[in-house]
Amino acid sequence: MLIATYFGEEEIQWGSDSERTTGLIISILVIQIVAIVGATATARASKAFGNIKTLIVVNLLWVCICVYTYFVITPNDFYFTAGCVGLVMGGIQALSRSTYSKFLPETTDTASFFSFYDVSEKIGIVIGTLLFGIVAQLTGSLRNATIFLGLFFLMGIVLLTRVHKKAPTQK
Repeated sequence: MLIATYFGEEEIQWGSDSERTTGLIISILVIQIVAIVGATATARASKAFGNIKTLIVVNLLWVCICVYTYFVITPNDFYFTAGCVGLVMGGIQALSRSTYSKFLPETTDTASFFSFYDVSEKIGIVIGTLLFGIVAQLTGSLRNATIFLGLFFLMGIVLLTRVHKKAPTQK
């Protein structure tokens, strides 16, 4: 969301400073509210199609959002993008954690595994934000950086296609 706000501030053609401030607040609220709907829809999709297939589709939606964002100029387009981001953001976070938990070995020490997950997630956020900033700085455009961000989601799709279903445990 930090990057979305920065993109909105720098790249969207707001009418005035107050319109920009109000618009950015509205976009953050849209992301948060729509994320609830996205998490619910993603949970239902994962029940119907499985976690991995749903994650692949959600990552594909992220790629589409990144490409679409390259062309966003007006506040209304930005609000639409914020709604799309909220739709996939809420779902991908919950479903990723859920999918990760399904691949854990049977143990009573799940805290260690989820601590690793949390640290990995934070490192991913730092690396992603850093690379986004580097691309934006090198190319002089946040729009180019959104396309670069889409490459991460494409890599995610490739990696997800290589995930094997967990073999049933013998009891």
